[in-house]
Amino acid sequence: MPTLPREQPEPPRAESHKARRMAESFGVDAQRYDQARPGYPDELVTRIAAGSPGLDVLDVGCGTGIAARQFQAAGCAVLGVEPDARMADFARARGLRVEVATFEDWQPASRTFDAVIAAQSWHWVDPAAGAAKAARVLRPGGRLAIFGHAYEPPAEVAEPFAAAFRRAAPDSPLTTQPARRPLDLYLAAYAKLADPIRETGQFKDPEQWRFDWERSYTRDQWLDLLPTTGGLTQLRPGQLAEVLDAVGDAIDSLGGRFTMNYTTLAVTAVRAHTP
Repeated sequence: MPTLPREQPEPPRAESHKARRMAESFGVDAQRYDQARPGYPDELVTRIAAGSPGLDVLDVGCGTGIAARQFQAAGCAVLGVEPDARMADFARARGLRVEVATFEDWQPASRTFDAVIAAQSWHWVDPAAGAAKAARVLRPGGRLAIFGHAYEPPAEVAEPFAAAFRRAAPDSPLTTQPARRPLDLYLAAYAKLADPIRETGQFKDPEQWRFDWERSYTRDQWLDLLPTTGGLTQLRPGQLAEVLDAVGDAIDSLGGRFTMNYTTLAVTAVRAHTP
């Protein structure tokens, strides 16, 4: 599933859940991750909460709790499941209940929920096993909602980034990615997520939602976010500095800030009522 720039792991997308080193690299600086990563449109949160039979929410791959806190603010009771203990500790310190496990290994202990959400995290879950487990822990009429951001910086920022990344980490499999990826790739990836949900036979037909918005970034704000993305969390300090210097220079040439056009995509399905 596409997420942030350069966040694709080495294995094919269908096997992203096997790339545990990448999946569990984001906790290296949990505070920066929490401060720099964008939240989600309020309209999305409201629509999920209103379209669920109740307010008990399970957050799969909750990270530091960015989405979970938005659902808490909407009146939901949220339980997070997170494989990285560093991220889980950060989320707990901000009032979220979190259990440390991958979703595949997590033990629900007969608990059920009105909504299962995965914010920018479902690509680290085995798609077939994840859909089946979500069906098991959802109450009849409960909603599975998988969502994340599709965004690419403008070419004036993306191209210097790609060139610097190729120089700094020439052996990385991520260097083969284009500087910018079209939205159609993201839309196709989210459409594909619906297949294993349908294959469970436990959900009504999945829907796709889209929310377009934008955000302005200063040079410092963008350079704070970049090290939290998957392609950069594993770079050595010298490699990271080379990439950030090039991107910083590019943003300076634009007057020190730029506007990011975001599209937040979701695939969502309602748990069918059992006969």
